[in-house]
Amino acid sequence: MTKGHTMKLICDRLSLSDALTMASGVVASRTPSPVLLCLKLTAKKSSSGGTLQISATDSEIGLVLSVPNVDIKEEGEALIPADKLNQIVRACDDSTVSISVDRTLATISTESSTFKVFGYEPREFPGVRKPSDRTDFEVDAGTLRRLIHRTSFATARDDSRYAISGVLVDRKKTQLRLVATDGRRLAVARGTCKGGDNDITFIVPTKALNALLRLMSDPDAAVRVARDGNQVIFQVGDAASGATLVSSVDERAFPPFEDVIPKEHDRRATCDAGELGGAIRRASLLTNEESKGVRMSFAQKQLTLTSRAPEMGESEVRIDGIAYQGEPIDIAFNPTFIVDVLKVIDSEQVIIEMKAPNKPGVIKVGNDFTYVVMPVSLQ
Repeated sequence: MTKGHTMKLICDRLSLSDALTMASGVVASRTPSPVLLCLKLTAKKSSSGGTLQISATDSEIGLVLSVPNVDIKEEGEALIPADKLNQIVRACDDSTVSISVDRTLATISTESSTFKVFGYEPREFPGVRKPSDRTDFEVDAGTLRRLIHRTSFATARDDSRYAISGVLVDRKKTQLRLVATDGRRLAVARGTCKGGDNDITFIVPTKALNALLRLMSDPDAAVRVARDGNQVIFQVGDAASGATLVSSVDERAFPPFEDVIPKEHDRRATCDAGELGGAIRRASLLTNEESKGVRMSFAQKQLTLTSRAPEMGESEVRIDGIAYQGEPIDIAFNPTFIVDVLKVIDSEQVIIEMKAPNKPGVIKVGNDFTYVVMPVSLQ
């Protein structure tokens, strides 16, 4: 900080701890730049009370959180290592915490503890882009949370495949659609939104959406979304106590996913989601990497799940009383891919549509969710 520059404040410890935890989720895990391992604190007085602004960035994602009702003794800025600040505030059990900064030395104290932490010059922090007044569309946090939960699990776990380590956000008028795929499965979740007339499409990295999930604890909060060049800006809640998340977007083309969704089927089963999940977990106990599949044998009113692994054994689990239409079929899937989707659909029943043992299966929940999964071959 500039010579003689100070900052002093007193804050509710739990409110500060919650904000620090959310902000720390954006901080870079590994970087040659030490300032990217830090959180920038900005203390401001206002007529409605003091506010502490907490900023974090890993250069791809930026986050600004506001903690309201802070007793600001002296306005100012500080740049403090995120992990130490987070650990200190969480380890204390007092109701309030005081932070005072003189140059780059931060003193964090409660009634019974005092910590002195060396930080950096706040001007070294790269900053987070401020939101513009423009909004492309608005959606309530509860809807957006559901759409992210129903898709982000299906993204690729690494960036070796083009563009599918993120989630496609596709908005057409009042219809909002999120899409994810890792090449072996595809999740499409639908909801409604409101806002301008312009259709908009972009790909958001999974890490950014995971950070956004942590910001949307109030399902009724409004989330305003704007595409600005190669970035997308999410404004959650109001400016005084809300949060702004800025993320780079993936400029590459998303795979033509609509071609993958089967248009016709002649076999259809309706199952209890909880019962199906339990049965698949039990059947998958006797699978290994070489035989990573559970065979599902559908017949009238019965589903039989079997697995077999050389030198390990075999399993058979039956579900009676399912509603089934069509000729009997034997089809095998990676059990993880089925268990994953049953965790996120928050529905009592699921519909499974099939065409043939070597064709993709489709799991549906109403008109709002479609999940396509490739079958596996079992010898």
